[in-house]
Amino acid sequence: MGKKVTVVGAGFYGSTTAQRLAEYDIFDTVVITDIIEGKPAGIALDMNQSRPVEGFETKVVGVTTGRNGEGYEAIEGSDVVVITAGLPRKPGMSRMDLLETNAKIVRQVSENVAKYAPNAVVIVVSNPLDEMTALAQKATQFPKNRVLGQAGILDSARFTNFVAEALNVPVKSVKTLTLGSHGDTMVPVPSKSTVDGKPLREVMPDEQIEDLVVRTRNGGAEVVALLKTGSAYYAPSAAAARMAKAVAEDSGDIMPVCAWVDGQYGISGVYLGVEAEIGRDGVKRIVETDLDADELASLKAAAEAVRAKQSDVANM
Repeated sequence: MGKKVTVVGAGFYGSTTAQRLAEYDIFDTVVITDIIEGKPAGIALDMNQSRPVEGFETKVVGVTTGRNGEGYEAIEGSDVVVITAGLPRKPGMSRMDLLETNAKIVRQVSENVAKYAPNAVVIVVSNPLDEMTALAQKATQFPKNRVLGQAGILDSARFTNFVAEALNVPVKSVKTLTLGSHGDTMVPVPSKSTVDGKPLREVMPDEQIEDLVVRTRNGGAEVVALLKTGSAYYAPSAAAARMAKAVAEDSGDIMPVCAWVDGQYGISGVYLGVEAEIGRDGVKRIVETDLDADELASLKAAAEAVRAKQSDVANM
């Protein structure tokens, strides 16, 4: 063991991610930080008291951080840092509506991560996801393979769940893939999606697939509208924790993430949702999947849409 992971932000997303990471029992320490005085310490105390029941030894440490970086020394030596800090969406808001507010928060967090955990792999989950991932890389100055964003695992999980429910089959019999951006230019990939090994298009009509694609694209907004306050966190935290686990275990698992693309698919110089092999140094390599012509065109369109926004965010 000897491994340490930090979750920045003790809202529902951050605290649930910290709980999942602790319950994996593969880390010595999970650090959770927040700017709300006492909140992370309270969460840590509560989680540590669940250890005898759930049977894990990982220690959870909660630290309040200050505006000027006070408290960040607690994250020192972290192998992985998950950045969940930022405001969640309210009903009717798009992820892009959070851009300016969350850019300030993510920049400040990233600078402190660079100072105190210079060897960490950074997993960004703050929205708008693709832009915040690009910003975190700029602010930390880390090599691009060590900064990645959580999107595709969540979007694929939503797509998989909707297909499984529509066909009334176990979720484990369904495999789906989503690439592109975490938002309006999300690219679900029906050509790589299967049910019991059969291509999705053989077991479901195109119109129904399209309906589920649209529902997947709006998956977060659907949850936000029902909750009224706050946004999704059970599925998103499962995805972020799984990425952190792959890094900590140097597993080489292939998963869809927001990663720096430089030449793959004929796309260069942008953070984009693609499949990647994940290990100790973050992204080991981008895995190029055979896409059909429409899917590739959509992926290229997504790249251009997020490229414009990522260049805006660099100066925020």
